[in-house]
Amino acid sequence: MALLNNNLSRFSSRLLGTGRNLLATTNGKRAVGTTGRRDGEPSTEAVEEVISFRPSTSQAPTMMDIGTRSIFNEDHDIFRTSVRKFFNEEVVPHHGKWEKEGQISRECWMKAGEQGLLGTDTPAECGGIGGDFKDASIIMEEQSYVNCSGPGFALHSQIVMPYITHYGTKEQIDRLIPDMVAGKKIGAIAMTEPGAGSDLQGIRTNARKDGDDWILNGSKTFITNGYMSDVVVVVAVTNPNAKSAAHGISLFLVEEGMEGFRKGRKLEKMGMKAQDTSELFFEDVRMPASALLGKEGHGFYYLMNELPQERLLIGIMSNANCEWQFEETRAYLRSRKAFGKTLSNLQTIQHKLAELKTEICVARAFTDQCIDLHAVGKLDGGMASMNKYWMSDLQNRIAYQCVQLHGGWGYMWEYPIAKSYVDAKVQTIYGGSNEIMKELISRQIVADKRV
Repeated sequence: MALLNNNLSRFSSRLLGTGRNLLATTNGKRAVGTTGRRDGEPSTEAVEEVISFRPSTSQAPTMMDIGTRSIFNEDHDIFRTSVRKFFNEEVVPHHGKWEKEGQISRECWMKAGEQGLLGTDTPAECGGIGGDFKDASIIMEEQSYVNCSGPGFALHSQIVMPYITHYGTKEQIDRLIPDMVAGKKIGAIAMTEPGAGSDLQGIRTNARKDGDDWILNGSKTFITNGYMSDVVVVVAVTNPNAKSAAHGISLFLVEEGMEGFRKGRKLEKMGMKAQDTSELFFEDVRMPASALLGKEGHGFYYLMNELPQERLLIGIMSNANCEWQFEETRAYLRSRKAFGKTLSNLQTIQHKLAELKTEICVARAFTDQCIDLHAVGKLDGGMASMNKYWMSDLQNRIAYQCVQLHGGWGYMWEYPIAKSYVDAKVQTIYGGSNEIMKELISRQIVADKRV
């Protein structure tokens, strides 16, 4: 609770404009001469300006160092330290057990809520923590830095909750958001169906009016947080005769306990084994008028508005996991011996590490640009799609090469790099497959319109 209070206080001070923007560290200061003398000449003046300097990822001792990257400030570093502590103490020790059970514990959700890690960028007036998207990105990155894919915090906080705060009524917001921020209610979003994936206009789940109520029928699959969900944003057709499929879609809030709402089994996946993913079934689920989220027939428009953030968070977590993969592999290569020397002393290995680091650092520059733009509401859908497609592809390429550099041990499940390898694949699929991302990017190119 003390940590939550500290985080709340920090967010409040930043909102009031009192946050500091410079981090002064021993390695983060650069002395700049102000005397006009040439290098090597003795100074006749005692005063020199000291400029704070935040090294980029490529300049830092490790890619996961705190106190780097110009998009962050000292407040962010304090928050990152607390988030890192949470994941190392409350997630890492239990993740192996959760992988066997196919879900994380309710207790972990509650602890995340207590420490201000859920709804971090949800406005305080809606019952959230009141931070910004950069705070949220820190949580995503730190989860990737411990290579634990189980907690579905990002989907809950940065995908589901924004639908409610952006389009929900005051009653919906007041009833759901505080409990979601506390971890008492877990959120999910149900778009994908057995016969409709990236093409949202092909969905068959439908809702029809019955007096003042709605009757929902259909099914969804591959739903992250689905098995543990307490509130689900469900995409359904409400007007099959609309002038286009997009105009006939609406969103509903379906809650645990509604008659006819049933959860299927936890799906057995290639990776992401600790993340509960399930099928959801809706059999004549009677919903009150207040279950409608936003306006009837506006669901597709809402989805298009919110999907860029979903795609960016996939890119953020992919990029951060690439950094973890690199550091994990570098540590292994510096300790593993072959041919009388450590692997890291072999030139072919050194050149491969140089290639990997360069690729990851170039990617980091683009992701940070996207985070910076999104934090001020300037990131467009095309750029978000570029980030999702490029970073998730990169994550898979880096994972493949890092497993190879581990040799036979990279194929062993006890080695974290193996888990990272199988977890990476889905990043290119969910949130819209990368083939769909290229389609969206190309549309903006050929339209030749200014953003």
